[in-house]
Amino acid sequence: MRNPQDRDFVGYGEHPPRAEWPGGARVAVNFVLNVEEGAEYSIGDGDGRSESALTEVAAARVPLGDRDLGAESMYEYGARAGFWRLMRLFRERGLPLTVFASALALERNPDAARAIRDAGHDVCCHGYRWIEHYRLDKETERAEIRKALASLEATLGQRPTGWYSRYAPSINTRDLLIEAGGFVYDSDSYADDLPYWIKLRDRQQLVIPYSLVTNDAKLVNAVTDGDTFFSMLRDAFDTLWEEGSERPKMMSVGMHGRILGQPARVAGLKRFLDYVQSRDQVWVCQRLAIAQHWIKRFPMLDVRAA
Repeated sequence: MRNPQDRDFVGYGEHPPRAEWPGGARVAVNFVLNVEEGAEYSIGDGDGRSESALTEVAAARVPLGDRDLGAESMYEYGARAGFWRLMRLFRERGLPLTVFASALALERNPDAARAIRDAGHDVCCHGYRWIEHYRLDKETERAEIRKALASLEATLGQRPTGWYSRYAPSINTRDLLIEAGGFVYDSDSYADDLPYWIKLRDRQQLVIPYSLVTNDAKLVNAVTDGDTFFSMLRDAFDTLWEEGSERPKMMSVGMHGRILGQPARVAGLKRFLDYVQSRDQVWVCQRLAIAQHWIKRFPMLDVRAA
């Protein structure tokens, strides 16, 4: 077990390694579509409550223990409409996606699983259900990871290469991922603008950090329009692109069908895609491609001197 107090406040310090992204790109941009709808907490799945997080209301409107049909329908919108709107957008522009997939969501939406597979988007396992792994004991979490992997292999025809927990891992998660084997990376961190290695047991684990800043989760429970979201993404991109003349970085953009897939919001994403596609020295890529590049460029744990 990794000591939860074993924290790193130094990282790469003032001189991060030179990523040398393909094509001399100043910034690697990865778009992530979170597919969680159908895997969230629900009365029907025996959870004793409906999911209230990342919906259009700040808190549940029905008594705890009763079905929240409003919240359920907001999640259903993400699977029925928003998912397809975002998938079409990226298909029409010929841009790659990474899918953070909760396995039960794809079991319940085989058309979505088929679309992801046929498009060739890479898949990062987002658990079997969209639940907090840090609330699970070790044995339960081990079973959840195994069940998620088996499910995604069945629906997608291949094993996911990455892992991302809901919000945060438990103190056991990375050990259990190593035990399960086959993971190229995990994204259970928000600690950097570049991938980094950590040492666990007798091996190294590659971490591809994610972001909850450049993420459409910012759009719920506030009157925030698409232009504001575009401005935030553009500012992040511009900062990283400018820094990239000397020290290229990566940028993650988090999306959900039930949030950014809404007509009132997707226009902001379109503007950002226009902006990114109009710039040079940009690598729009899948998460697995970032991991593979980093492993080839920096196969060792200590890259601070690179």
